[in-house]
Amino acid sequence: MPRPVTLFTGQWADLPLEDLARKGREFGYQGLELACWGDHFDVTRALKESGYCAAKRDTLERHDLSVYAISNHLVGQAVCDRIDERHKSILPPHVWGDGDPAGVNRRAAEEMKNTARAAQKLGVSVVNGFTGSSIWHLLYSFPPVTDAMIDAGFADFAERWNPILDVFAECGVRFALEVHPTEIAFDIFTAQRALDALGRREEFGFNFDPSHLHWQGVSSVEFIRSFPDRIYHVHVKDAIVTLNGRTGILGSHINFGDPRRGWDFRSPGRGGVDFEEIIRALNQVGYEGPLSVEWEDCGMNREHGAAEAARFVKNLDFAPSNRQFDSAFAES
Repeated sequence: MPRPVTLFTGQWADLPLEDLARKGREFGYQGLELACWGDHFDVTRALKESGYCAAKRDTLERHDLSVYAISNHLVGQAVCDRIDERHKSILPPHVWGDGDPAGVNRRAAEEMKNTARAAQKLGVSVVNGFTGSSIWHLLYSFPPVTDAMIDAGFADFAERWNPILDVFAECGVRFALEVHPTEIAFDIFTAQRALDALGRREEFGFNFDPSHLHWQGVSSVEFIRSFPDRIYHVHVKDAIVTLNGRTGILGSHINFGDPRRGWDFRSPGRGGVDFEEIIRALNQVGYEGPLSVEWEDCGMNREHGAAEAARFVKNLDFAPSNRQFDSAFAES
């Protein structure tokens, strides 16, 4: 049975859900992964308005679409981050409030608890998102960073997220961290450490996105093999490394889409990610959930790219074999 191919709506939040649902079906998708911003899914309304979740499902069903996950990356980022003026642009006004950093952290945590409750009401079992990190700024280790400082960052993460995950457990919903630079987990070693910090509780796993691993030089296949029981959701997103002797892997403070960057995101199949091996690895660990296209490519029209990506993923996906290719010889 092929895995459902869905479209993450985060990069399409300028469109009303009705319009995007129509386009999504025309593009060839079987479902939408609803972002908790724009018109697509509002956590507060989901909890306060009795017919809100049913209306969202009705909108999708009219276009023959399903929903398997919602995503609240933007609010999740503010749970552990050291808050500054950047966060105001990504947070709902009721979470930003007066901008006091401690207050923003607290309100973001409460919003993530409510996101679990809203997911339960909508009838989905996975919330994708970010965690933020109090220690991302210590990445380069200069001025010198002590082990105690890093230990404190993971302890802070556990202290802030365990109460959130308690609510996820009560709701029967799992949180899938998109392993990503600026998060507490951004590669294999930090993902392992994040799991350990939480006592490997089952409510916490990963939204596997190979694009963020690829440009770091981390093997996507090795990530899947490292966490075979924690791949709760999958994003299909591509990236390309374009180092030429002048470009740098850290981006040079140059924005996405600028050819001077050392790496950038690309439409699926147009970058350097080996999706063939990823599908084989997902088959090996028994992942049966959606393959959700997170479309980002500053050099391509997004409607062209989204439609092409739907075709690409459908052609890419295949079921594992239930027999050895030469088993017929043993049967003779």
